[in-house]
Amino acid sequence: MTQKIIIDANLFFVPAQFRIDIFENMATLLNQKFEPILLSTTFQEIQQMAEKGTPKLGKQAAMAIKIAEKCRIVNVEKNPEETNDEVILRMAAQMKCPVATNDRELRKRLRERDVPVIFLRGKHQLELEGSL
Repeated sequence: MTQKIIIDANLFFVPAQFRIDIFENMATLLNQKFEPILLSTTFQEIQQMAEKGTPKLGKQAAMAIKIAEKCRIVNVEKNPEETNDEVILRMAAQMKCPVATNDRELRKRLRERDVPVIFLRGKHQLELEGSL
């Protein structure tokens, strides 16, 4: 069975910032095929950055959108009181899959719930925290 991985918005900025192919890196890290999942709420977050961010952020967000096109978009409903991180937490539990993020607070919350986390270590490689 192919491992699904939910990818948070900030990870799509890694290739532009650190010249790392996140998909190749994840395949090597996991040593198996995986299906990158982009939640519709995360995609909207990146689109907003592209439209409303500074010129530099807008350029990086546009690049992030191109990278995000390699993912399967899963439509999710966001409750009015929910943050994007809470949607990710909910969907990771529901889908029983790891999350790729560099958000420290989100990583901590995921690990408290025993959800494996993939994150950027030392600006040059992805690392897995927890077990699949």
